[in-house]
Amino acid sequence: MEPLVTHTGKVIPLDKANVDTDQIIPKQFLKRIERTGFGQFLFYDWRFDDQGQPNEKFVMNRAEYDGASILLARSNFGCGSSREHAPWALLDYGIKVVISSSFADIFYNNCFKNGILPICLTEEEVEELFQNAESGNLKVTVDLELQELSTSEGDIYSFETDPYRKKMLLKGLDDIGLTEMYQNEILTYENKRLSNRLV
Repeated sequence: MEPLVTHTGKVIPLDKANVDTDQIIPKQFLKRIERTGFGQFLFYDWRFDDQGQPNEKFVMNRAEYDGASILLARSNFGCGSSREHAPWALLDYGIKVVISSSFADIFYNNCFKNGILPICLTEEEVEELFQNAESGNLKVTVDLELQELSTSEGDIYSFETDPYRKKMLLKGLDDIGLTEMYQNEILTYENKRLSNRLV
């Protein structure tokens, strides 16, 4: 997992509340066993019509949001099932940061475990960002160390992050990476345990 210390990106304003994980990555695309390859199916039912053609009215298909890496959404983002494929799809598409006024708990935790920073702001702050993002030119810089979000419009917002999760993102560690940091201690313990069994 790559460290996330600072990130600057264009903002996609997804003006929807209660976006569930089945909309983020529909169930018919959950057959893959790898974490990659899900980005092409992100928000599939919204991005494409019944013939598989791009829906020109959907915000992510607008040219001004090409290459955007920060997703802005309304409250209760990531609700529904606990599928970890949802953050996989976002990350594979290129989303590094998700901003909302509230998140579903399991989705929120899964973001951190997969290298995505979920930022919770007040509804008023989220509304301000939506107003500025409609032009398609809003860029945001996130500084995780300072826990600050600054916009190309000159606004600065502070956000809270759990210290442990913050440390893991700053170092680019998931649960497996954290365990591997203690590989020598684990091997020492296993060898000692094996020796005791052979005595």
